[in-house]
Amino acid sequence: MKIGLMADSHDHVPNVEKAVDVFVRERVELVLHAGDFVAPFAVAPLARLDCEVVAVFGNNDGERLGLQRRFDQLGARVEPNVATVEAGDLRIGVTHYPEVAEPMAQGDAFDLVVYGHTHQIDDRTLASRIVNPGETGGWLTGRATVMILDSESLMAEVVDLG
Repeated sequence: MKIGLMADSHDHVPNVEKAVDVFVRERVELVLHAGDFVAPFAVAPLARLDCEVVAVFGNNDGERLGLQRRFDQLGARVEPNVATVEAGDLRIGVTHYPEVAEPMAQGDAFDLVVYGHTHQIDDRTLASRIVNPGETGGWLTGRATVMILDSESLMAEVVDLG
């Protein structure tokens, strides 16, 4: 199964649209967003996805009720701090914060932990695999990225949205 990973889109709707284009082209079966959409309108492009979407709130998601409504309209799920997902035999934890992700990845509750917040790409193994897809928005680093992860091999490909 291919899983699309994104984080820190920060209202950059054109890059969210590009991310959705990548996920559709790659036929991902699950999309995980590790927080910081910022405003509900930034979620709209996700409506084009024909797969499960699971997300968490980040520190810049101030309009949480509006975001929750938008996710509900899409039939997607957004959690306040940590989301847990099963994809085949893979147990996945999603959070926005690295200080939450690190302990999650040091235990045996998850096979994969996805986080955001730092806007920096991260892909390493502690007790479990931990990844940060970088920033979809591209505002801070100037590089807009997502990841495509294969659930069987756990290999992750960074995709530049350029």
